[in-house]
Amino acid sequence: MTAPAIFARLSGFFLVFMIMALSLVTPSVAQSQTTRITRVVSPGGIEAWLVREKTLPLIAMEFAFMGGAAQDPKGKPGIASLTASLLDEGAGDLTAAAFHQAVADKAMEIGFDANRDDLRGSLRTLSENKDAAFDLLRLAVTQPRFDTEAVERIRAAQLAALRRRSTDPNSIASETWFARAFPDHAYGRPVDGSLATVPTITREDLAAFAKRTMARDNLKVAVVGDISPEDLGRVLDHVFGALPAKADLVPITDVAPKGIGTVDVVPLDVPQSVVLMGSTGLKRQDKDFIPAYVLNHILGGSAFSSRLFKEVREARGLAYSVYSYQVALDHAGLWFAGTATKNERAGESIRIIGEEFAKILAEGPTKEELDEAKSYLTGSYALRFDTSSKVAGQLLQIQIDDLGIDYIDKRNALIQAVTLDDLKRAAKRLTDAKDALTVVVGRPQGLSGG
Repeated sequence: MTAPAIFARLSGFFLVFMIMALSLVTPSVAQSQTTRITRVVSPGGIEAWLVREKTLPLIAMEFAFMGGAAQDPKGKPGIASLTASLLDEGAGDLTAAAFHQAVADKAMEIGFDANRDDLRGSLRTLSENKDAAFDLLRLAVTQPRFDTEAVERIRAAQLAALRRRSTDPNSIASETWFARAFPDHAYGRPVDGSLATVPTITREDLAAFAKRTMARDNLKVAVVGDISPEDLGRVLDHVFGALPAKADLVPITDVAPKGIGTVDVVPLDVPQSVVLMGSTGLKRQDKDFIPAYVLNHILGGSAFSSRLFKEVREARGLAYSVYSYQVALDHAGLWFAGTATKNERAGESIRIIGEEFAKILAEGPTKEELDEAKSYLTGSYALRFDTSSKVAGQLLQIQIDDLGIDYIDKRNALIQAVTLDDLKRAAKRLTDAKDALTVVVGRPQGLSGG
């Protein structure tokens, strides 16, 4: 069987496996046994969560170093992103070309990415190639080369992507919103840097960032597949054991968005205005996060049944797509709504979104809306686990959010336990859209505020 065929078969297996595991809405011994998450601690003290599955010879690993782009030096954003892009561009005694060839020869996948709060890595391999795969991963995380050729090639690619995004309304709206909301905070810096800062990043910057942020004490690991706990323990020490014991992270303070209640227009000659409205939300560890999550689903989190969809698209035809969502960063909780609409109807769209925010925060949803939200949110949860990589990714995120190793067992029960009173209590803690920081990219008409 070819590697792609095995990967496809594993995806189907995990869909069935996790649907069975998540079909119950209350915790039970049977469900806990079905999910089979094992906490593994290596001889060197490195921890990982493992779902062992011997049916198919595959291994998926997801891991993260906490810190991310928030650790970029002030005035030089883009270092974390460029570092992540270069970790698999040559390591140890392997040039970039040799490293890529070794990955291709064994039909494995290795990749890295950075966001505001962490730098993440992933690996997928056939279990028969695990020794070679973990050797390459070890080199990437402990001995990245940052060769001049690779640095300049990846820098050029990053600059090209930034140029494309400089004319993309959605990218402009997002970066403008964060810059306005967090002008004096790490979250206000662009994760991928800017056309001005990326050219100034040196090899020394990249090496220093990797050394300072990639350590054993800020590492989270999740593994799914054909590997025993004992073997995984040895792998953890082999791959990550040579990293520094402790990261040297700059403290990041908790922050709330500024500019609340203002409208910021970024002129761009496009037929539609892109609207992004952001306000204060709840952090992931907040006791009202789950009620707020359900409330958001009813407001704008559901693609075709949310209040925003019904009012903005169905009732008035103002936009094809309208949505709301929560963002729980390590140091800020945020709540967004957004749409794209004809320039001449931008003001009307913003007004309708604001009215729907105000209505649901003041009155709360109906019992029917709550029941429908619970049914969807619990029933669709299994779709987050339909491949081995998704399972590993979910286990990693649960670790990052510090939700506990039994969270998968508890999650649907937490959703089912939400009451109308819970939603009203959470609503009182959220910010009305009329008090949001609103960024509009285009040539909007009919706006108020500024």
